[in-house]
Amino acid sequence: MSRIGKLPITVPQGVKIAVTDGVIHVEGPKGKLNCPARPEVVLTIEGSVVKVAPRDESKEANAFQGLYRQLINNMVEGVSKGFSRTLLINGVGYRADLKGNLLTLNLGYSELVEVVIPQGITVVVENPNKVTLSGIDKQLVGQTCAEIRSLRGPEPYKGKGIRYDNEVIRRKAGKTASAKK
Repeated sequence: MSRIGKLPITVPQGVKIAVTDGVIHVEGPKGKLNCPARPEVVLTIEGSVVKVAPRDESKEANAFQGLYRQLINNMVEGVSKGFSRTLLINGVGYRADLKGNLLTLNLGYSELVEVVIPQGITVVVENPNKVTLSGIDKQLVGQTCAEIRSLRGPEPYKGKGIRYDNEVIRRKAGKTASAKK
């Protein structure tokens, strides 16, 4: 059995969980999320605790137990606290600008790169080199950050590009001046 799947999910006050027609609905102070439920797992809601159990002892059911426990936990945490990721932009002339739901990035290309921010994500450009994305859906926040980062990933020689705030870039030495022979 899954170690993560065995852990109970504690539901904070103000968050409601319901399962109807094979869909898990989570509602909280920050919004509503839903996720389709699989027949391999059984959800039991007892007061402020949710437990996920496999329907049988198959390998697939055990895998879905851990997955759905974590998905439900992420939905509960998202509607109560929310998620955020910060991107740092390094490079001479590299900058970000926000107009409505359009993030304009100057990343050293001949044209400006424009990214349409999906609904459910709020973007804050704290300074031209720091962009914070937040929302209630952990998957959507992570996917949007990954797509923005992929526009100009950090390079190992000077560290130019877009990186996460907690990401460590392994730097390479580059060319070294060798003694003349």
